[in-house]
Amino acid sequence: MKPMVGRNVSHANNKTKRRFLPNLQETSLLSDSLGRTIRLRLTVKALRTVEKQGGLDAFLRNASVDQLSDRARRLKRLIEGRAEA
Repeated sequence: MKPMVGRNVSHANNKTKRRFLPNLQETSLLSDSLGRTIRLRLTVKALRTVEKQGGLDAFLRNASVDQLSDRARRLKRLIEGRAEA
C-alpha cells in the first residue's frame, strides 16, 4: 500500500496538504508447512485477511503474485515447493 494524499480543512476553510499513511505492523506469523515463524511488515487489513483465510500458508497460496512483495513471492515459492513434496 502507498500513502494517500489529502487535505486538512480548518474551520476557517484553510486547506493544507497531508498524507494518510498505511497502518503497518511488524508481526510474526507461523508457517505450518515451513515449521517456523516468519516476521513480516503487514497492514492491519492484510493481517485480518490472513486470519480469515486460515493462516499464512493459505493466504500466500491464494494470493496473486503481482500483489505480493519480493520477499512474500519467495515465501510463496517455498511453501508451494513443500506442499508438492
